Amino acid sequence: MGQEGRETAGPSWETLLPAPNGSGPSQEFSGPWPEIPERSPCVAGVAPIIYYSVLLGLGLPVNLLTTVTLARLATRTRKPSYYYLLSLTASDIVTQVVIVFVGFLLQGAVLAREVPQAAVRTANVLEFAANHASVWLAVLLTVDRYGALCHPLRHRATSSPGRTRHAIAAVLSIALLTGIPFYWWLDVWRDVDPPSTLDKVLKWAHCLIVYFIPCGIFLVTNLAIIRQLRQRGRSGLWPRVGKGTAILLGVTTLFALLWAPRIFVMLYHLYVAPVHQDWRVHLALDIANMVAMLNTAVNFGLYCFVSKTFRATVRDVMGDAYRPCTLRSQPEGTVEEPMLKPLGLPKGKEL
Repeated sequence: MGQEGRETAGPSWETLLPAPNGSGPSQEFSGPWPEIPERSPCVAGVAPIIYYSVLLGLGLPVNLLTTVTLARLATRTRKPSYYYLLSLTASDIVTQVVIVFVGFLLQGAVLAREVPQAAVRTANVLEFAANHASVWLAVLLTVDRYGALCHPLRHRATSSPGRTRHAIAAVLSIALLTGIPFYWWLDVWRDVDPPSTLDKVLKWAHCLIVYFIPCGIFLVTNLAIIRQLRQRGRSGLWPRVGKGTAILLGVTTLFALLWAPRIFVMLYHLYVAPVHQDWRVHLALDIANMVAMLNTAVNFGLYCFVSKTFRATVRDVMGDAYRPCTLRSQPEGTVEEPMLKPLGLPKGKEL
């Protein structure tokens, strides 16, 4: 991928691979930084392409299976938590398609310079809207679990599938609206000049919307939930951590850990060193983006680890998908006969 491709097409997640075609030492970092090429080389090589291909190839089918499973559980139980988890999984699918497939693999690694700038900026809106939806749906789940544990009577009186769907629709609409300003997001690979006021506002808005404010809500509500469980333990009640609470703690903790490197590198780039001229920041941002995108594919393992009901429903879904394939593979006119187990012999007897 040549330099021209970098100048005309660069997704908002800054994962395109710039060519190692530095033309001279940088004059911007004469202090703590050594002399480096004007355009930082991509030391990660093809590793990001392989990583995102594997992530998409494994994560997308897993998320589709999770969606079918949660849809069945939500229809059967009509619990708000299953609706929130279902919408969260759907937003993860959109994130994988828009950011991983379109933004990196298709736009960055395949089309390169052939992508019009208007299409790149429109993709920015979809990428950030998907991020905002995923994060704030997790906030909805957090608030729901907080109400169920700390204010159970009020939660039972106010929660219903209809209100849950309305809350999800409101979050999705707000996420799309908050993604519109990022149409003017500047690709960090092109930040040769010091960041402008608009650039600073957008980057800080990104950090606040997708990390600092949600993590603050996660911290406050999770601490309140843990304190409520401890109070139940002191009063003689069994402080049982339900499946929903365990899933909530796992989802929020994984998000905070996996997204922390990207937020740190973004702020470091904004105030210390540009990615455009420092290969170390370039490498750190590549790795941070890969770690952040891992968050879209790990929830299935968490659900299976925590919930026996989820595991059983996954087996039912896979069994239902397998049986039609088995019936279609039989010759026409044949009828599957039930298999009879042989009668067991008395203990100690042999044939």
